[in-house]
Amino acid sequence: MAYKNFILVCGGTGCESSRSDEIYRNLIKEAESLGVSRDVQVVKTGCFGFCEKGPIVKVLPSESFYVQVKPEDAHDIIAEQVIKGREVTRLLYRKDKKTETTKLEEIEFYQKQFRIVLRNCGVINPENIDEYIARDGYKALERVLFEMTPEEVIAELKASGLRGRGGAGFPTGMKWEAARKAPGDIKYIVCNADEGDPGAYMDRSTIEGDPHSILEAMVIAGKTVEANFGYIYIRAEYPLAIERLKIAIAQAKEYGLLGKDILGSGFDFDIEIRLGAGAFVCGEETALLQSIEGKRGMPRPKPPFPAMKGLWGKPTVINNVETLANVPVVLTRGANWFSSIGTDKSKGTKVFALTGKINNSGLIEVPMGTTLREIIFDIGGGIRNGKKFKGVQTGGPSGGIIVEKDLDKPISYETLTALGSMMGSGGMIVMDEDDCVVDVSKFYMTFCVDESCGKCAPCRIGTKQMQVLLDKISKGQGEEADLAKLEQIGKAMTKASLCLLGGSAANPTLSTIRHFRDEYLEHIHDKKCRAGKCKDLVVYEINPEKCIGCGLCARRCPVTCISGEKKKAHVIDSSKCIKCGECFTVCKFGAVIKR
Repeated sequence: MAYKNFILVCGGTGCESSRSDEIYRNLIKEAESLGVSRDVQVVKTGCFGFCEKGPIVKVLPSESFYVQVKPEDAHDIIAEQVIKGREVTRLLYRKDKKTETTKLEEIEFYQKQFRIVLRNCGVINPENIDEYIARDGYKALERVLFEMTPEEVIAELKASGLRGRGGAGFPTGMKWEAARKAPGDIKYIVCNADEGDPGAYMDRSTIEGDPHSILEAMVIAGKTVEANFGYIYIRAEYPLAIERLKIAIAQAKEYGLLGKDILGSGFDFDIEIRLGAGAFVCGEETALLQSIEGKRGMPRPKPPFPAMKGLWGKPTVINNVETLANVPVVLTRGANWFSSIGTDKSKGTKVFALTGKINNSGLIEVPMGTTLREIIFDIGGGIRNGKKFKGVQTGGPSGGIIVEKDLDKPISYETLTALGSMMGSGGMIVMDEDDCVVDVSKFYMTFCVDESCGKCAPCRIGTKQMQVLLDKISKGQGEEADLAKLEQIGKAMTKASLCLLGGSAANPTLSTIRHFRDEYLEHIHDKKCRAGKCKDLVVYEINPEKCIGCGLCARRCPVTCISGEKKKAHVIDSSKCIKCGECFTVCKFGAVIKR
């Protein structure tokens, strides 16, 4: 059947939570009721990336890009766009009130992006294997099965410069080579989809939008290192990604692309999904292997590395979702093409979850070497509400804060490490002048305390001691000597912890002390939090010149510490105030001041 129009509806978790599934159903229903169901195909895709403006609907061939669509908009899209050939202008993306943008490539959010990992997200139906195959899906697997030797595959990966996208950036080709050369008749392939960084959702979205790319890469890895079984370790909190993986596995088996005698090559490979219970430490590769084995997720000393002795003591290749998603493209387009993208030592692209105090939050993919300024101010559209940029946290709890003077540094593994941060999985949280670095440091340290497995003393004791000191400073009870203690403990943890959770847990604190020491000293000496985030240091007052005596603040105060006559200025009794901030929130005249 030849369709005149194709309507793509974002089916990522973010848009699904904003009723995109209802939009999808309504579009089909409206097409049927208006008699044009034979003229239009409605497709649910993966994430478009522009999460700030979701739910997103794209209409082809006109390339109309609709944002913040509601279920009730389905009628107009069908009646106007499909039947009358007119765009629904009120739904088109606008940078401001004066401009009107209709094409995706005209939107600044997409202009500096380059999609390799996310090549199929927002383009295909992730639950239809035929659409993946139509976009060169499983072409790389065919080459590996019938045209290339394992040594040639490894050589191609090495030449491409592809490095692991989940942590320290170890070369993928070298990891596969080590596993291939490791002695043993039984070997395993493991996909690490245990994405636990606060604010990170890159791997989840990749799987939701393009699950077959992961399956194809795992089969390729299996053929290369002579492994016949693989595991996808994914957290149970990702139900949509899990469901699409299950569908993809069933389809691949039906098509002979998974299971026994794949494509008649004589090679067998099967994949099993294992659900994680949400422990952040299980993102560490050896802890992940322990969890798959049914043990408590706790890291093991390295060496031996998993490529030599991994799952059940057998050689094991572990790659995260983003790394694997690159593999089919490298083998299809060639190492030379891939290595032409990025920097000398950091090749290809990197996917980031851009969140925080940013106008255009979402999932982005940019070439290595792109500057942070380009990401935050060009792609991200700058800081919300015209606020001043303060810093950007990369690498989640393991990373550090990068400040304005370093925004023009190109993104690479080496650059971020030199700045006291790290690439990590790709979380990128932007902060503005209203964020307090002490509060941010305490948040990340509390996260690490909660997620520490407790196996090694540097992490178990160090994170707790740093949390106590940060809490003390946030309450105005700190001493200047506490900063030296934080630095001392942090450096000891970095050197002595068993795994990267403890080894990098101090990074947010150490980087903020280095860049924002004056803010720490304000908390210590002046008992002041300039951002107003540290509750114990906040004082609420009422400006008598702005107060009209409406009494709303007094009525909403839970401890009745606000008094005053009607139509006269009110006052707050600081001795009774619990600093809940309700008065500040409800005042419509800006009379309540937070100091």
